[in-house]
Amino acid sequence: MKVGMLWLDIEPEVDLGRRVTRAAAYYADKYGRKATLCVIHPETAGEQPPPSVADLTLLVRPDALRQHFWIGVEEPTGQAA
Repeated sequence: MKVGMLWLDIEPEVDLGRRVTRAAAYYADKYGRKATLCVIHPETAGEQPPPSVADLTLLVRPDALRQHFWIGVEEPTGQAA
């Protein structure tokens, strides 16, 4: 994913699945298409993050911003840059 929506997540007490689902719904409403990928920081993901939430693949990466979800559409593998 090269382009996506950055969503500030400031409710750590709420279940991760609910937070990602809310962000994905906003993305779909705003851009008129469903997101397929959500990139999150390990601290935001928690100890046992699920591999997917609300039909989005969750990708935990240490270079993601803390307390943010980067949501967008996953690019097909093999795409030239």
